[in-house]
Amino acid sequence: MRIAFQGEPGAYSEAAALRHADHAETLPCRSFDDVFAAVREGRASHGILPMENSIGGTIHRNYDLLVENELPIVGEVELRVDHCLLALPGVTLGEVRTVYSHPQALAQCERFLRDLGVEMSAVYDTAGGAKLVSEGERRDVAALASRRAADVFGLAVLKEGVQDFDANITRFCVIARSPAPAECAEKTTIVFALPSRPGSLFKALSVFALRDINLTKLESRPLPGRPWEYMFYVELDAPRQSVECTRALMHLGEMARWVRTLGSYPGWKEPLRSADVVPPS
Repeated sequence: MRIAFQGEPGAYSEAAALRHADHAETLPCRSFDDVFAAVREGRASHGILPMENSIGGTIHRNYDLLVENELPIVGEVELRVDHCLLALPGVTLGEVRTVYSHPQALAQCERFLRDLGVEMSAVYDTAGGAKLVSEGERRDVAALASRRAADVFGLAVLKEGVQDFDANITRFCVIARSPAPAECAEKTTIVFALPSRPGSLFKALSVFALRDINLTKLESRPLPGRPWEYMFYVELDAPRQSVECTRALMHLGEMARWVRTLGSYPGWKEPLRSADVVPPS
C-alpha cells in the first residue's frame, strides 16, 4: 500500500496516512490536486485528504475535488493535532518575530500567536513551514508543525500544544481507485443538487429522517457556472447497500436534479492500544 498525501514528510496528513495503515509507504505531494492525480495514475494505491477540523472547520477545496474526480472514498481517519512552535536550535522564544505554517494551523493557534506578538506567514503546509525554517539561517523565524516535523528537519521545540483549544481534531478521508468492500461499509457520503424552490432542501433531507438515518455532516458548495445555486454534501450514518439507505436515495432522486454517491466505507474507530488488548485466559 502506498498512500499519497499533501505536504512534506512530517506533515499531519502523513501521520494520518500511517494511522490508517502503519505499514504503508507514503508519497508526498505538493497539492491536493496532485494527491488525486497520484491515485488516478497508479503512482499511489490510496490518497488521504483532510476534510474538516474541529476548530478551523471545513477544507472546502477537497469537497470540490471529490466531485471533480471519479475516485471513491474508502475510509476515514481522525487525528488529534498538537501544534508545536519550532525554530533553529539555540533560538529562544523571545527572538521569534515571524511564524510560518499552513493557514488552517495559523487559525487554530491565532490567540497564542497574537499574544506572542508575531507576524503570521501562510505557506502550503505545516511541515513545509518547518522545512523553510530549517533551510534558512534566520533566528527570528519559527514554524507551527508537529513534533515529528521537528525530528525530520532538525529543529528545536520551543513550545508544545500551542493550539487555542485542546480538542483539536482533524478528520481525513481515504480515497482509492476501487470502492471499499460492501460488507465493510458503515457510512456513506453523497452529493446532490436541488431545484431552487421553497422547501426543496427540507423535503430532500426528510427522506433520511423518515427512515431514521442519521446525518453526520451537511455542507453546501456553489454549483460552478450557476450563480447562487448550490450542491449539498451529506454524510449518512448508514451503508449504501442497506435497504433504508437505498430507498432513501431512490426517493431523493425523484426530487433532486442529480445525486451521486462519493463512497460507502467503514467509519473511524480508534486503534486498540496494546494495553487495551486482554490476553486469552
